[in-house]
Amino acid sequence: MQTDHDEIIRQVRQWLETVIIGLNFCPFARREFERDSIRYPVIAQADMEICLHALIDECRFLDAHPEAETSLLIFPQGFADFDDFLDLLGLADALLEQQGYAGIYQLASFHPDYCFEGVAAEDVSNYTNRAPWPVLHLIREASIERVLEQYPDPENIPYRNIEKAQQLGLAHMKALLTACLDEKK
Repeated sequence: MQTDHDEIIRQVRQWLETVIIGLNFCPFARREFERDSIRYPVIAQADMEICLHALIDECRFLDAHPEAETSLLIFPQGFADFDDFLDLLGLADALLEQQGYAGIYQLASFHPDYCFEGVAAEDVSNYTNRAPWPVLHLIREASIERVLEQYPDPENIPYRNIEKAQQLGLAHMKALLTACLDEKK
């Protein structure tokens, strides 16, 4: 059974609200979530070329719509395997460079099976980057720079996130992610 786009978006929004904002993994997300300035395009294609075109189309959309702060491109087809998703991420980064978007946009990545290099798959630290679906987060670099100027010690955000996940424990982090996939009540 294929999950429809509205349900996929609901699941990602719930993850954003309960995990990313709720645990303060990204101290900048709350403002944009509350302003409804985050886009959630669902790219329901498994073809790498189509997915990469969708990424550049989204860059062009953000270029033309400054009121849209950021985009979470969701890939429910074709990238369930984390290594396949890493291939997409690598090509996406190269394409941003090739298309002149380096320094304008950057990518963050999230995946249901996200695993930091050199870390065991079931290590709780991976849950700082685990999402209900494979997601490429397209971020305006100017916005990051502006916000980071006002945030104390931003380079330690990933370490604080890992520490928070460790304090909560693996069972809790798994439960939070699983709850995002539960059917809407």
